[in-house]
Amino acid sequence: MKNIIFIILTLFLVTSCEKEIDLDLDDKSGNIVIEGNITNEAGPYFVRITKSVAFTQNNQYPAVTGALVILSDNTGQTETLQYVGDGKYKTTSFTGVTGRTYTLKIQAEGKEYTAQSTMPEVVNFDDLTQDSFTFGGETTYTLLPIFTDPIALGNRYLFNFTVNDMTKKTFEVFSDNINNGLVNQRPLFMPNEDDEKDPTDHKVVPGDKIHVEMQSIDHNIFTYYSALLQISGDGGAGVTPSNPPSNINNGALGYFSAHTTQKKTFVIQ
Repeated sequence: MKNIIFIILTLFLVTSCEKEIDLDLDDKSGNIVIEGNITNEAGPYFVRITKSVAFTQNNQYPAVTGALVILSDNTGQTETLQYVGDGKYKTTSFTGVTGRTYTLKIQAEGKEYTAQSTMPEVVNFDDLTQDSFTFGGETTYTLLPIFTDPIALGNRYLFNFTVNDMTKKTFEVFSDNINNGLVNQRPLFMPNEDDEKDPTDHKVVPGDKIHVEMQSIDHNIFTYYSALLQISGDGGAGVTPSNPPSNINNGALGYFSAHTTQKKTFVIQ
């Protein structure tokens, strides 16, 4: 009975924080939107700078050109990024290393923006295992990421996955507040229905390839994505979403994340 209650509570907690999301939720146009990522894999790394548009408009974000974008870390490494089009600025020789703190400085359209992010140590992504359950005649598949959380409290994780060759990503965030120091027990729930209005919403069936990325992220990025997932889940028709708390100053939208990354592909059986 205790195991059944635990499973039910786990399903409630996990499904309540799962949502397919897009960035840039502000209903005002003209705000700077910054999306920056640096990882423990070899570069180049990219920072994308665009302008927000009204929430009711199509997701076509105007690129910001002519910005000065500087990336540095706490060991003295620094580089000015080069513009490569579509609002993207690219590194050429910068190196991402776990444990370092990274600073992003941007001068764009007469304003300066700064952000910091510390890259956590790697937590090994060991494997994926499949399970399923049937409710109302419909089968939902789950994938369990196998990893062991470190003993020290405060680890945060971002998982995203795509189905087959589709570009749409589903995001979930995990913390170790409940499962500290233990093998992970929280699954990723695969989409279980098709959306006639959105062909990228695909019901997962046997034979589908699931591409899963695990990121170890810092606390600020965990807070950002947690808020973004809640906003996406609560915002219904006619509701203007607010913006998640960015780690970039001076009113910019978006995020700057220094994180580890590991990827695995699994075929649903």
